[in-house]
Amino acid sequence: MTLGTMDNVELFDAGTKGRGLKATKELLAGDVVFTEPSFSAVVFDSLSTMVCHNCFRHQANLHRCAQCKFAHYCDRTCQTACWNEHKKECAAIRSYGRAPSENVRLAARMLWRIQKDTGVVSDGQLTSVDELLDHVSDLTDEDRQELQIDVHNFVDYWPKNARQQHPVEYISHIFGIINCNAFTLSDQRGLQAVGVGLFPNLCLVNHDCWPNCTVILNHGKIELRALEKITEGVELTVSYVDFLNLSTERQRMLKKQYHFNCNCQHCSQHIKDDLMMAAKDVDGSKPSAEHIKEVTASSEEYLEKVAKSRLQGDFHEVAKLCRECLSTQENVLADTHLYKLRLQSTASEVLSYLHAFSEAAQFSRKTIDGYMALYHPNNAQLGMAIMRAGVTHWHAGQIEAGHKLICKAFGILMITHGPNHPITQDLESMRTQTEMELKMFKQNEELYNTMREAALLKQPTMCMAENASPDGKIEDVSRKQ
Repeated sequence: MTLGTMDNVELFDAGTKGRGLKATKELLAGDVVFTEPSFSAVVFDSLSTMVCHNCFRHQANLHRCAQCKFAHYCDRTCQTACWNEHKKECAAIRSYGRAPSENVRLAARMLWRIQKDTGVVSDGQLTSVDELLDHVSDLTDEDRQELQIDVHNFVDYWPKNARQQHPVEYISHIFGIINCNAFTLSDQRGLQAVGVGLFPNLCLVNHDCWPNCTVILNHGKIELRALEKITEGVELTVSYVDFLNLSTERQRMLKKQYHFNCNCQHCSQHIKDDLMMAAKDVDGSKPSAEHIKEVTASSEEYLEKVAKSRLQGDFHEVAKLCRECLSTQENVLADTHLYKLRLQSTASEVLSYLHAFSEAAQFSRKTIDGYMALYHPNNAQLGMAIMRAGVTHWHAGQIEAGHKLICKAFGILMITHGPNHPITQDLESMRTQTEMELKMFKQNEELYNTMREAALLKQPTMCMAENASPDGKIEDVSRKQ
């Protein structure tokens, strides 16, 4: 496994895709292609008091900036480290009377950074921020109206006594860059999206629905990591959208957000679309087309009801709806069908939250089987889903299955996240503990169960995934949606 530098990549003309990056040497699965700090980054509005504005760690009892009373930090060390980037923002917030939206805050931070460093902060930065595409001319009327609102709010927020004032066209260009190029930032364990930032080199990596690289936030910097063996001269790609959508839906999302038509192999050949919409095959016989259509339409209605109940926090109702719908799908939709997978995943998360672990484990096992048939074998979301399934099985008392899943998740996350990422280190602790418990279980099953029941009366030692809120899915760092 190699440590990435910009020596591993070079900029090239990628034809209709514009510029791109390709490997200058052979890379193996798990290699870090390069690391990059953000050019500018901000915490989401909704999490501004719960996440450190410097290191993006999700923390309790953060220290508040005494001047603007908006920014929050782990401690004095984080506050001092962030001061150069925050000081102009701090004065602007005080003058404005409140903090503007995250998009406006990010645009302002970008412009202050551009003024200071002319858009290039190091010799390793392959492009200036100004050179990134904005696609403002491609916006729909609705999106253009939203951009105009952002521009208007920015003009109100930008200090009137600032040394440099910017024309509306240039401000629009900056917001266009944000909309097309910004990446979400996760917290220290990848459990929640907490902010958004701009990474100029990463913006040069083009999309593929079946990519050879993935992006992870690790200790405040992004890492581009190889998912498989990449030979010298091959283009480096990441996925801007989740693969678990039909090719036409992925193409629609990419066109809407990033203004290009995806012609990757998986889209042009509709690879795995058949699995995502497959009917159940029972002893060589499939249900009628009419029955499939009826159950599919019903599933769409149930998914809407589930989303509404989940938003309201009625998790018992969510579980009830999932059970009802899954029972109607059982002998009609295949185990790889998107609607079945979405309901099973939701049921598993919600039932784990409600401590119905045995039932949650059943749904998680079925979900994992479907995911493994669809996702790239080293997909980060697959690894995280298997990790959650392993923890769920452990809580259900199924130590053998739990340990096996945790080991499998560890193998994937070692590639996607690396050995030094907090989530991998947590997973290694889980693996060690379940291995120890499995030995105990095999030696004396009765003693093991007695000790386990006693331990569960106290705070569980492996509660990281189980205690995650069911409305906040574990997320990878990805393009801003």
